[in-house]
Amino acid sequence: MSQEEVRKVVRTRYGERAKKGDCGCSSSRSCCGGAGSPSEAMGYSAAELQAIPGGTDLGLGCGNPTAIASLRRGEVVLDLGSGAGIDCFLAAEKVGSSGRAIGVDMTSEMVERARENACREKIANVEFRLGEIEHLPVADASVDVIISNCVVNLSPDKPQVFREAYRVLKPGGRMFLSDIVLLKELPRSVRESIDAYVGCIAGASLKAEYLAAIRAAGFDEVEIVKEWSGEVAFRECSSDPTSVVDGQEVDPADLAACVASVTAKARKR
Repeated sequence: MSQEEVRKVVRTRYGERAKKGDCGCSSSRSCCGGAGSPSEAMGYSAAELQAIPGGTDLGLGCGNPTAIASLRRGEVVLDLGSGAGIDCFLAAEKVGSSGRAIGVDMTSEMVERARENACREKIANVEFRLGEIEHLPVADASVDVIISNCVVNLSPDKPQVFREAYRVLKPGGRMFLSDIVLLKELPRSVRESIDAYVGCIAGASLKAEYLAAIRAAGFDEVEIVKEWSGEVAFRECSSDPTSVVDGQEVDPADLAACVASVTAKARKR
């Protein structure tokens, strides 16, 4: 598939998820935001999940980048692939009324849902913009901190994402990315599955290549600060892992050995 075809499928699938409006928990998992929920397993505290607007947590993350970003009052934070707004709302609370949280998402249904959440709760220091993370609708050197949660792996042009992130960050700005990476190559049938791509698996880069692409964009101090096992990462990214590959049942344990959920950090020179 071409890059634009991949974007179209991802946009459609996540638009459907936004309309559905839940975290996709199966019968074996707790409800969205509750104890043992996907988001709590990925690092969100119970207090954080209770503080965000209802309908914000869709269970789509693979980490909690705001937990390690050390956000300060008055900072401008940009969330790449903001979805229904969970990380933007957490960031907005941390930076206070003198700061701002901006979310960018290419799915109009997600942006609409996030805006409705902000309007309903009267949260004034958040803004949600429709756009692709490869072509950010954000001015040069205007952002203090970039965060992203399980989104860059969905981009068919990750080096361009990192170049855009570098462009919009102020000198000395920080970036914190929670994402899925590969520990080894996936089986060919999985690499070629669009379901596996939408499920945050097939589009992921090898861990070393992912970090190298961040450095190539100009970032310094690039490192992984947290890593979950492949089993946890795979379980949280795919609510129905045995159907990841169309028409072929796949053993989750085989795929789990290939992936990890990481949180990486970097700084603009």
